Amino acid sequence: MPTSTEIGEGAHTSTIKSIVWTPNDPNILITAADDKKIRWWDLRSRTSIAGYTVEGSIGSCEINTSTARSSATPTSASNSILSVAAGKSVYFFDGAGLPGTLLKSHTLPQQVDCVAINMAEGKFVTGGGGDTWVHVYDFEKGEELEIGKGHHGPVWSVAYSPDGRLYATGSEDGTIKLWKNTAGQYGLWR
Repeated sequence: MPTSTEIGEGAHTSTIKSIVWTPNDPNILITAADDKKIRWWDLRSRTSIAGYTVEGSIGSCEINTSTARSSATPTSASNSILSVAAGKSVYFFDGAGLPGTLLKSHTLPQQVDCVAINMAEGKFVTGGGGDTWVHVYDFEKGEELEIGKGHHGPVWSVAYSPDGRLYATGSEDGTIKLWKNTAGQYGLWR
């Protein structure tokens, strides 16, 4: 029978929605809960070492990494960004070296339930339960760059490909769509 140990007893006051390991340190764990709190934990001491309260219910919380960099890319020690969708806001935190460090946040006009960032291009993509569209934004300014239409239900998940040249969206309509995010021929687009 596996053994377990508990950390953070009573720290979150409601359902924990997401658990994320940091890519550079296996001793740092990030949790996001329905109490609108994100916490960073040091497993060696079993204590919370940082926290942040968001303005809405958390839809997604995940680490995005990239090997490509550009001048539009946020600065981070490891090219890792923790991206969080909550209410009508998106939050981007240092994903590895500086727990709890907010790099950027934007409040958007619609409900956001999922977000992914393309650090090399300085863009992020969102989806949500309020509409059937995919929205692409400029990271620095928070301005909408394009809208993808084609799903017939809310978009609950988004992810960039490792090379950033595609992104995928998953919808309540049961479909997965691949969206080209590069000029010229690529993959399926020949």
